[in-house]
Amino acid sequence: MSVAYQQISAFKSYSSWGKDSAFQFVRPNSTIAHNRSARWTAPSAAIIPNFHLPMRSYEVKNRTSTDDIKLLRLITAIKTPYLPDGRFDLEAYDDLVNMQIENGADGVIVGGTTGEGQLMSWDEHIMLIGHTINCFGTSIKVIGNTGSNSTREAVHATEQGFAVGMHAALHINPYYGKTSLEGMVAHFQCVLPMGPTIIYNVPSRTGQDIPPRVIHSIADSTNFAGIKECVGHDRVKEYTNNGITVWSGNDDECHDSRWDHGATGVISVTSNLVPGLMRELLSKGKNPSLNKKLVPLINWLFCEPNPIGVNTALAQLGVIRPIFRLPYVPLPLAKRVEFVNIVKEIGRENFIGEKDVQVLEDDEFLLLGRY
Repeated sequence: MSVAYQQISAFKSYSSWGKDSAFQFVRPNSTIAHNRSARWTAPSAAIIPNFHLPMRSYEVKNRTSTDDIKLLRLITAIKTPYLPDGRFDLEAYDDLVNMQIENGADGVIVGGTTGEGQLMSWDEHIMLIGHTINCFGTSIKVIGNTGSNSTREAVHATEQGFAVGMHAALHINPYYGKTSLEGMVAHFQCVLPMGPTIIYNVPSRTGQDIPPRVIHSIADSTNFAGIKECVGHDRVKEYTNNGITVWSGNDDECHDSRWDHGATGVISVTSNLVPGLMRELLSKGKNPSLNKKLVPLINWLFCEPNPIGVNTALAQLGVIRPIFRLPYVPLPLAKRVEFVNIVKEIGRENFIGEKDVQVLEDDEFLLLGRY
């Protein structure tokens, strides 16, 4: 007998979605007559099996509460450096993380867009999360980017990430193969049971906004830590007025989001380079002069899609090898010269590393298409 699906409860309004809005499937009553000539109609909404049990552990050794994650002020989307054969340069990576810790960062995102998780295999991805936890988990919060546009992959990667000890997960809405708002909620509800979770809204990359009604529908989850929001100050204010924790996803807006609109902090790219200054920007009161001082650097970093700028900058500072996994390539020579001038203007002492900033020539970069 074929398996038929029976809708148990109807979807409610977006604002009231929750556990009671899930769908489960059951075998039909054997007494039901089957009319082979009847016209088949598709289910009116997605079906969410309720028999899946999260693969999770309640061992407390490395566990962090959702409330602890909500307190993080400066979270750096950490860069992943490479060896000449394309494998991870763990020595350089460890130095980068140590410099974040020394300069007051509260957390790191491992394998995010800046860390080029999109260019990693899942084996590499989970290994790097585990390595970061093993080496630095007692000194800084480790948030693994285990999101995916495939719910199956997101569930599996998140299970593995928490199994190796990450403190929290970062999850994006399904991109490219976009889904409905109901699908977004269903996607997030599949990963939220596993541990503290930050949702990431960046429509410029995903092609689809996560509207507030989706966030409000999952906000009651004990594992929902907050949202990394890239839409702007009005959205930040809407969330903070409703008690939802927000991290700005835009370095150029984070000062005003923090001090004027109630954001807790920022998940930052710029802090890869100047973590001390970014910490000061977010923790010592309004500082428009420092914010203005950092604007040329932030604009430079995002003159091309991230992580092209930060990869180029870190290589010029001498803290990573000048190696790129394609399709990323370094900024052109004129921009590399401009970066040297920006460093001098802000002060070399405010940047990570100890080597003099250099203008690297084109032939000093290694671009890898196979690794």
